[in-house]
Amino acid sequence: MSALSSQDDEDTFKILIATDIHLGYLEKDPVRGNDTFVTFNEILEQAQKNEVDFVLLGGDLFHDNKPSRKTIHSCLESLRKYCMGDRPIHFEILSDQAVNFQYSKFPWVNYQDGNLNISIPIFSIHGNHDDPTGADALCALDILSCAGLVNHFGRSTSVEKIDISPILLRKGRTKIALYGLGAIPDERLYRMFVNKQVTMLRPKEDEDSWFNLFVIHQNRSKHGATNYIPEQFLDDFINLVVWGHEHECKIAPVPNEQQNFYVSQPGSSVVTSLSPGEAVKKHIGLLHVKGKKMKMHKIPLETVRTFYMEDVVLADHPDLFNPDNPKVTQAIQAFCMEKVEMMLDNAERERLGNPRQPEKPLIRLRVDYTGGFEPFSIFRFSQKYVDKVANPKDIIHFFRRREQKAKNDSNINFGDLVSRPVSEGMTLRVEDLVKQYFQTAEKKVQLSLLTERGMGEAVQEFVDKEEKDAIEELVKFQLEKTQRFLKERHIDAVEEKIDEEVRKFRECRRKNAEEEDEEVREAMTRARAHRSEDAVLVSASSDEELMDTGAKASGDSDDDLPATATRGRGRGRGRARGARGQNSTVRGSSRRGRGNTSQESATSSRTYKSVPAKNKSIVDAFKSLKTEPFQNSSKSFSEDIIDDDSDLEDICITPSSKVNQRFSATSSFSKRGSQSQTTSRGVDFESDEDDPFQSAVTSRRNR
Repeated sequence: MSALSSQDDEDTFKILIATDIHLGYLEKDPVRGNDTFVTFNEILEQAQKNEVDFVLLGGDLFHDNKPSRKTIHSCLESLRKYCMGDRPIHFEILSDQAVNFQYSKFPWVNYQDGNLNISIPIFSIHGNHDDPTGADALCALDILSCAGLVNHFGRSTSVEKIDISPILLRKGRTKIALYGLGAIPDERLYRMFVNKQVTMLRPKEDEDSWFNLFVIHQNRSKHGATNYIPEQFLDDFINLVVWGHEHECKIAPVPNEQQNFYVSQPGSSVVTSLSPGEAVKKHIGLLHVKGKKMKMHKIPLETVRTFYMEDVVLADHPDLFNPDNPKVTQAIQAFCMEKVEMMLDNAERERLGNPRQPEKPLIRLRVDYTGGFEPFSIFRFSQKYVDKVANPKDIIHFFRRREQKAKNDSNINFGDLVSRPVSEGMTLRVEDLVKQYFQTAEKKVQLSLLTERGMGEAVQEFVDKEEKDAIEELVKFQLEKTQRFLKERHIDAVEEKIDEEVRKFRECRRKNAEEEDEEVREAMTRARAHRSEDAVLVSASSDEELMDTGAKASGDSDDDLPATATRGRGRGRGRARGARGQNSTVRGSSRRGRGNTSQESATSSRTYKSVPAKNKSIVDAFKSLKTEPFQNSSKSFSEDIIDDDSDLEDICITPSSKVNQRFSATSSFSKRGSQSQTTSRGVDFESDEDDPFQSAVTSRRNR
């Protein structure tokens, strides 16, 4: 404890850690609209107050993929207020920043930019709410990065292999290797870990002297067979993992005995769902790192709206509630009112000790009315608390415990299943719902050409990323691929045989997950390209309409001029023809603009195979094949796909000549897997509370 007790010295890193801030959540709510902005200001205020070296964010800075102007403005205002100034930066970056920030137009850390005056650098990965999307694969963090206010790192675009290159930081004699991995679909990342396609690069020089800090934004708790990332997948040379995406605050580092590292889960800084995990007190962390020792100091957030939650099971109170009593509903309502009033009293007592807390708390009472009870009107009940709580419409949640009887011909005992609301402790994704629907649907509505996974991914893109052409392009792409497959197989034009071949081809694609991911990615690329072309055409047509309107306006103004009585008719026509002549000139220029646009569209259609406006059915396409020469059809529809999987080699990363002047030194990296790491390393963890890790550290030292 003494080694880190006094430690504002030249060898100690001070890092403020926070995740899942969700700026813009419920921004249109008259009561809760500013909650995220107020808490974000408090986080940056704590960073300024504690004079940290930098702020580390674990994803989901924004709640929406396309945040509103109000959200962007409030974020920029806070960053400029708290993160810009004359305070010097006391650490340096040793790694090649052209690699660390390779997706930025300004590939260097913001505090080294001569045009900016940064006092508190912010390093952040993206989350699943603000991940890159669209034709240019941009996200809201890229806007902040371009403005020089945030250093966006940990981005990966490959679905075949991920190499995580660390940002190497040094302050005095303490060296930190900062690894980051932005949000990736859990199932895809799970498969890549299993196939050993994720590699973390390590410095060759004095690799055991680095404190390895890894920030990740994925599911930590298991939501399905592969819909999470087990901690055992991560390399064992890591010292501390900062885990984003999970909203329950478990910021005190917990040791993983198998991998010998610690995991800190800061949780969210705002309540985004009325679930038990969100009711835990919200904190951010102040991490001290000196050499290989670390200490996490928990800082409670004072501006977070208080949230109280309680469960009531009516069947547990037979002395109070009798289902046969005609006035039992009124008794239940009076009982719930008493519970709500108690929670309001607790919230008021807590707020008196902290004037920065919002006045109206969040209250949630979950009522299990299993056993023949009837729920009362939630709307009338909520009217009594409109001026007392921040969520009057969501105070009461009724649910019943569902019981499923085991079938006679089955040995499975399902037991009692408790029904839980979707927003509470249960995460449903669009692609999972699509898959579940088609798996349980009747045979006549089952998918025979498309796969559930591909359709689910397309629907997810349509819902979350507003890719309006995602489903259409996926259907077109898979239909074209199936047609090419049938034409290459040269099957007789019999519907039964065609159906059988389509079924076999579909099953083959379902088993090849990587090929299916490639199909979805190609379809999404088409959708984005199609959207870009539409945007260009709409812009050109709007310009033409604007010019037409201007010409008509000038013609109308000419008609208002006084005319000679004898030649009024002829002169009027002359002016009208003149106006039309000018208008035609303008339209001619607009047509030239559209000509350029059509050339761009032609170029795009060369990149992606052109898709007809109307797709033929498989049988029609197959029959039309029979009317064509055999050699020409095979030549026209054959396609070679080259997959370049070169063998892995050791990579030596050196800074480019452009940015040599910005860096003091460079370091090379070597690829290491968790199996190749055999040397033991000691990580001393010291806490300002009782040390829960003493036994783990002692046993590791004894080894």
